[in-house]
Amino acid sequence: MPTKRLELIFQNAAGRRTTMAVQDPRENLTEADVRAAMELILARNIFTSPGGDLKAIVGARIVTRDVTDIIAS
Repeated sequence: MPTKRLELIFQNAAGRRTTMAVQDPRENLTEADVRAAMELILARNIFTSPGGDLKAIVGARIVTRDVTDIIAS
């Protein structure tokens, strides 16, 4: 069964990328929905990272993973 996750990619204070992942995102997410959530995270300084506070939006993507067992125990 495929699994999906939403990856929110930010730039931190050190200038490096940091990614936050949300499992099983809603199917009908729009760019506006995701951008609004990311802007809220930045505006309220909700999270930090090993490289410091999150400073800018780099991107967002849905990652789908499908695993097929060949040998199952």
